[in-house]
Amino acid sequence: MPQIAINAEARSDFGKGAARRLRREGFIPGVIYGKGNEVLHIALPAHELNLALKNKGLVLEVTGAGNGTIVAPREVQKDAVRQTIDHIDLVVLSPEEASARLA
Repeated sequence: MPQIAINAEARSDFGKGAARRLRREGFIPGVIYGKGNEVLHIALPAHELNLALKNKGLVLEVTGAGNGTIVAPREVQKDAVRQTIDHIDLVVLSPEEASARLA
């Protein structure tokens, strides 16, 4: 499975209202974190992310706000009734971890 590039936007609004506004606009709020990295709050395009999450062993290259960061999904929070994604946590991968997931 090749790694998938996805464009993200940095976000500065937090809370329930801001997250709902993002989802209405077709984005999913998310967080990128990892060893030695600062937490980065982002908004990802919902349609592109839904398509990417269908792949096993997913490795994402987050461009834009993430500046080409290689990440993998850690936790995907879904709405219990509609089964839509509410939020996603992404963890930064080292080059060795990324190549092991892609193999």
